[in-house]
Amino acid sequence: MAAPAPKQEELQAHAVRDQLPAVSYCLTSPPPWPEAILLGFQHYLVMLGTTVIIPTALVPQMGGGNEEKARVVQTLLFVAGINTLLQSFLGTRLPAVIGASYTFVAPTISIVLAARYAGIADPHERFLRTMRGTQGALIVASTLQIIMGFSGLWRIVVRLLSPLSAAPLVALAGFGLYELGFPSVAKCIEIGLPQIILLVALSQYIPNLVPLLGTAFERFAVVMSVAVVWLYAFFLTVGGAYKGAAQKTQFHCRTDRSGLVGGASWISVPYPFQWGAPTFDAGECFAMMAAAFVALVESTGAFIAVSRYASATPCPPSIMSRGIGWQGVGILLGGLFGTASGSSVSVENAGLLGLTRVGSRRVVQISAGFMIFFSILGKFGAVFASIPTPIIAAIYCLLFAYVGMAGIGFLQFCNLNSFRTKFILGFSLFMGISVPQYFNEYTSVAGFGPVHTHARWFNDMINVVFSSKAFVGGAVALLLDSTLHRHDSTARRDRGDHFWDRFRSFKTDPRSEEFYSLPFNLNKFFPSF
Repeated sequence: MAAPAPKQEELQAHAVRDQLPAVSYCLTSPPPWPEAILLGFQHYLVMLGTTVIIPTALVPQMGGGNEEKARVVQTLLFVAGINTLLQSFLGTRLPAVIGASYTFVAPTISIVLAARYAGIADPHERFLRTMRGTQGALIVASTLQIIMGFSGLWRIVVRLLSPLSAAPLVALAGFGLYELGFPSVAKCIEIGLPQIILLVALSQYIPNLVPLLGTAFERFAVVMSVAVVWLYAFFLTVGGAYKGAAQKTQFHCRTDRSGLVGGASWISVPYPFQWGAPTFDAGECFAMMAAAFVALVESTGAFIAVSRYASATPCPPSIMSRGIGWQGVGILLGGLFGTASGSSVSVENAGLLGLTRVGSRRVVQISAGFMIFFSILGKFGAVFASIPTPIIAAIYCLLFAYVGMAGIGFLQFCNLNSFRTKFILGFSLFMGISVPQYFNEYTSVAGFGPVHTHARWFNDMINVVFSSKAFVGGAVALLLDSTLHRHDSTARRDRGDHFWDRFRSFKTDPRSEEFYSLPFNLNKFFPSF
């Protein structure tokens, strides 16, 4: 006897969505002010991790102590606040936090190790000289993004992206940061693991178990979990749990080892050229420009993820190019103020949009206000910045995963039964992980990258580019997707082009005006295409 025919609803797949459903507050719909302020503080809390980790790694190598480290953190916060406001008002207008970027660490370390600074005996003088060299390199590197963004050159590249080639780029922008997740949690497992467990419980399980308070736990899980685990870590510290422990264990686990509170001033306003006049070296500028180009690509993937979690339509290429131009201005400000690092879209804050399901522009603008406020009131900001790194890394485990899944979500537009799709997706993801892994492992063993010539600037350019997982995976996917059976009508549908065609221009979708038009009628002077 034949089996009964399946029910009609079993044959229907999930509908393809241009905008992500189930978002509580989208790009243009702000939550009530009290809720928005607390959500903004939560964004500020999340971006502190990268803001503290980068100066903590760089400043001691530059010759600086706790006071210099605290000032660099304050400066990074101040510039991040300004850049976030510029991006939300004049750039893409997406709720993207623009903060310090790990991509610029390698060329900065190369400047620190330059021979012309090796003979300086005074650590403070060496710090100042190194910082000025970094400032000069950042100022020159910023012109790359400014030119490519405001000239519209990057718009041409973005128009080549399809859902298929965007998927590896966005996915690796999140998953590619796995080294900053559990490996850092494990450096103090007794506070890192409870943070992960509590964050997952508060954000995923408790909202279903306690429906009346579910929304509060879902949106403020980061603040709640950090407060509990930070207090727990404080009690371990004052209770003598790490008395006699190894120095590395004490550094990662204790709540009083950052040195930021003691080194920070009560009130201090960062200002341009506070470390002195920048100095310029051609080789260092070229290496920093390579990092700026990698950051440009990584930020493109992060912008795409942000637009998704803000429940906006895909960002038109002209708007993306405009945002990259303003990000270049952000790197310029970093060079002028002396942040020791360039800037890009904060991936962790992009993931927080997904965790909270709040993609409001106003929330991120409020978070920028917190950045500026606490950068001026140094002591108060240093208290929050002294949160142990394993707690921050535990938060990354969730937030980076959200960004990675934003990329995987674009596969809904593609035909996954196509062998062309399988090859491009699989090969680009594999190479995006494998090639940077080789470069990073080689560097950790040999002390220098696989490209090791007498020209250090050339070595830095190549090693930085191929150490970025998002850059390698995105470049491979875009190259293959643009050349392999490009004009085949079947391939065009398989790659999802027919879903994204109407978003390749600002004027072809009426929703673009709502999400991306400039305020104060500025579109008349700066039109979008």
